[in-house]
Amino acid sequence: MRIRSTTILAVRHNDEVAIGGDGQVTMNTSVMKSDASKIRPLLGGKVWCGFAGSTADAFALMERFESFLKDFPGNVPKAATELAKQWRTDRAMRRLEALMVVVDAQQTLLLSGTGDVIQPTDGILGIGSGGNYATAAAKALVKHSDLSAEEIVRESLLIAAAIDIYTNDNIKIHRVEMD
Repeated sequence: MRIRSTTILAVRHNDEVAIGGDGQVTMNTSVMKSDASKIRPLLGGKVWCGFAGSTADAFALMERFESFLKDFPGNVPKAATELAKQWRTDRAMRRLEALMVVVDAQQTLLLSGTGDVIQPTDGILGIGSGGNYATAAAKALVKHSDLSAEEIVRESLLIAAAIDIYTNDNIKIHRVEMD
Protein backbone atom coordinates (compact mmCIF):
# COMPACT_ATOMS: atom_id res chain seq x y z
CA MET A 1 0.00 0.00 0.00
CA ARG A 2 1.56 3.28 -1.10
CA ILE A 3 0.79 6.45 0.82
CA ARG A 4 1.10 9.71 -1.09
CA SER A 5 0.54 13.19 0.19
CA THR A 6 1.90 16.60 0.82
CA THR A 7 3.16 19.74 -0.69
CA ILE A 8 5.45 21.81 1.52
CA LEU A 9 6.85 25.17 0.39
CA ALA A 10 9.23 27.61 2.06
CA VAL A 11 9.86 31.10 0.67
CA ARG A 12 12.44 33.62 1.82
CA HIS A 13 11.63 36.98 0.19
CA ASN A 14 12.03 40.68 1.08
CA ASP A 15 13.34 39.96 4.60
CA GLU A 16 10.41 37.65 5.31
CA VAL A 17 10.24 33.88 5.64
CA ALA A 18 7.11 31.75 5.37
CA ILE A 19 6.55 28.01 5.27
CA GLY A 20 3.31 26.28 4.41
CA GLY A 21 1.74 23.01 3.48
CA ASP A 22 -1.50 21.49 2.32
CA GLY A 23 -3.63 19.19 4.45
CA GLN A 24 -4.28 16.14 2.28
CA VAL A 25 -3.25 12.61 3.18
CA THR A 26 -3.98 10.02 0.50
CA MET A 27 -3.79 6.23 0.63
CA ASN A 28 -4.14 4.45 -2.69
CA THR A 29 -7.10 6.18 -4.36
CA SER A 30 -8.72 7.50 -1.18
CA VAL A 31 -8.32 10.77 0.66
CA MET A 32 -7.85 9.68 4.27
CA LYS A 33 -7.57 13.14 5.81
CA SER A 34 -7.94 16.61 4.38
CA ASP A 35 -6.78 18.79 7.27
CA ALA A 36 -3.46 17.32 8.37
CA SER A 37 -0.87 19.68 9.79
CA LYS A 38 2.49 19.01 8.16
CA ILE A 39 4.34 22.02 9.54
CA ARG A 40 5.64 21.86 13.11
CA PRO A 41 7.36 24.36 15.39
CA LEU A 42 10.60 23.36 17.08
CA LEU A 43 12.40 25.18 19.88
CA GLY A 44 9.34 27.16 20.81
CA GLY A 45 8.68 28.34 17.25
CA LYS A 46 12.17 29.63 16.47
CA VAL A 47 12.61 26.83 13.95
CA TRP A 48 9.86 25.40 11.74
CA CYS A 49 9.91 22.01 10.05
CA GLY A 50 7.74 20.75 7.20
CA PHE A 51 7.75 17.11 6.18
CA ALA A 52 6.78 14.91 3.28
CA GLY A 53 6.63 11.14 3.37
CA SER A 54 5.71 8.72 6.08
CA THR A 55 4.22 10.58 9.04
CA ALA A 56 5.66 8.27 11.68
CA ASP A 57 9.09 8.50 10.09
CA ALA A 58 8.84 12.29 9.89
CA PHE A 59 7.92 12.58 13.57
CA ALA A 60 10.83 10.36 14.55
CA LEU A 61 13.17 12.52 12.47
CA MET A 62 11.78 15.77 13.90
CA GLU A 63 12.34 14.51 17.45
CA ARG A 64 15.95 13.64 16.65
CA PHE A 65 16.46 16.94 14.86
CA GLU A 66 15.10 18.87 17.84
CA SER A 67 17.52 17.04 20.15
CA PHE A 68 20.39 18.07 17.84
CA LEU A 69 19.08 21.65 17.90
CA LYS A 70 19.33 21.54 21.70
CA ASP A 71 22.88 20.13 21.45
CA PHE A 72 23.91 22.90 19.02
CA PRO A 73 21.82 25.92 20.10
CA GLY A 74 21.47 28.56 17.42
CA ASN A 75 23.30 26.45 14.85
CA VAL A 76 20.64 24.98 12.57
CA PRO A 77 23.10 23.91 9.83
CA LYS A 78 25.21 21.93 12.33
CA ALA A 79 22.11 20.25 13.80
CA ALA A 80 20.89 19.44 10.28
CA THR A 81 24.27 18.00 9.27
CA GLU A 82 24.40 15.82 12.38
CA LEU A 83 20.88 14.51 11.71
CA ALA A 84 21.70 13.82 8.05
CA LYS A 85 24.86 11.91 9.02
CA GLN A 86 22.98 9.81 11.55
CA TRP A 87 20.05 9.30 9.18
CA ARG A 88 22.38 8.01 6.48
CA THR A 89 24.59 5.80 8.63
CA ASP A 90 22.26 4.40 11.31
CA ARG A 91 20.89 1.02 10.21
CA ALA A 92 17.36 1.61 11.51
CA MET A 93 17.16 5.26 10.50
CA ARG A 94 18.29 4.48 6.95
CA ARG A 95 14.87 2.93 6.36
CA LEU A 96 12.97 6.09 7.31
CA GLU A 97 11.14 7.53 4.32
CA ALA A 98 10.64 11.28 4.58
CA LEU A 99 12.03 14.62 3.48
CA MET A 100 12.23 17.66 5.71
CA VAL A 101 12.30 21.39 5.04
CA VAL A 102 13.72 23.36 7.96
CA VAL A 103 13.55 27.14 8.28
CA ASP A 104 14.57 29.71 10.84
CA ALA A 105 15.36 33.42 10.62
CA GLN A 106 18.66 32.74 8.80
CA GLN A 107 18.42 29.34 7.09
CA THR A 108 16.26 27.37 4.68
CA LEU A 109 17.42 23.75 4.42
CA LEU A 110 16.35 20.50 2.80
CA LEU A 111 17.25 17.33 4.69
CA SER A 112 17.10 13.85 3.21
CA GLY A 113 17.96 10.29 4.16
CA THR A 114 20.74 10.17 1.60
CA GLY A 115 22.75 12.61 3.69
CA ASP A 116 21.74 15.74 1.82
CA VAL A 117 21.60 19.09 3.56
CA ILE A 118 20.83 21.58 0.80
CA GLN A 119 20.34 25.33 1.08
CA PRO A 120 18.58 26.75 -1.99
CA THR A 121 20.32 29.74 -3.57
CA ASP A 122 17.11 31.71 -4.04
CA GLY A 123 15.46 30.85 -0.70
CA ILE A 124 12.62 28.89 -2.33
CA LEU A 125 12.22 25.22 -1.49
CA GLY A 126 9.37 22.80 -2.18
CA ILE A 127 8.98 19.11 -1.42
CA GLY A 128 6.32 16.45 -1.78
CA SER A 129 4.14 15.43 -4.67
CA GLY A 130 3.27 19.03 -5.58
CA GLY A 131 6.60 20.50 -4.53
CA ASN A 132 7.86 21.18 -8.04
CA TYR A 133 4.61 22.90 -9.05
CA ALA A 134 4.64 25.09 -5.94
CA THR A 135 8.35 25.90 -6.39
CA ALA A 136 7.84 26.94 -10.01
CA ALA A 137 4.89 29.15 -9.07
CA ALA A 138 6.84 30.73 -6.19
CA LYS A 139 9.82 31.50 -8.42
CA ALA A 140 7.53 33.27 -10.90
CA LEU A 141 5.71 35.21 -8.18
CA VAL A 142 8.96 36.33 -6.53
CA LYS A 143 10.22 37.59 -9.86
CA HIS A 144 7.01 39.21 -11.14
CA SER A 145 5.02 40.44 -8.13
CA ASP A 146 5.23 42.51 -4.98
CA LEU A 147 3.55 39.86 -2.81
CA SER A 148 4.84 39.05 0.68
CA ALA A 149 6.53 35.70 1.37
CA GLU A 150 3.36 34.50 3.09
CA GLU A 151 1.17 35.51 0.12
CA ILE A 152 3.59 33.82 -2.30
CA VAL A 153 3.44 30.58 -0.30
CA ARG A 154 -0.39 30.68 -0.25
CA GLU A 155 -0.78 31.39 -3.98
CA SER A 156 1.88 28.85 -4.96
CA LEU A 157 0.28 26.11 -2.86
CA LEU A 158 -3.12 26.91 -4.40
CA ILE A 159 -1.58 26.54 -7.87
CA ALA A 160 -0.05 23.19 -6.86
CA ALA A 161 -3.45 22.08 -5.48
CA ALA A 162 -5.04 22.84 -8.84
CA ILE A 163 -2.50 20.60 -10.65
CA ASP A 164 -1.45 17.80 -8.26
CA ILE A 165 -4.13 15.27 -7.23
CA TYR A 166 -2.28 14.56 -3.97
CA THR A 167 -2.40 18.22 -2.86
CA ASN A 168 -5.49 20.04 -1.57
CA ASP A 169 -6.33 23.67 -0.87
CA ASN A 170 -6.57 23.28 2.91
CA ILE A 171 -3.41 25.31 3.45
CA LYS A 172 -1.63 26.18 6.68
CA ILE A 173 1.13 28.82 6.63
CA HIS A 174 3.49 30.06 9.32
CA ARG A 175 5.58 33.21 9.18
CA VAL A 176 8.96 32.79 10.76
CA GLU A 177 9.83 35.57 13.17
CA MET A 178 12.95 37.39 12.05
CA ASP A 179 15.52 38.30 14.68
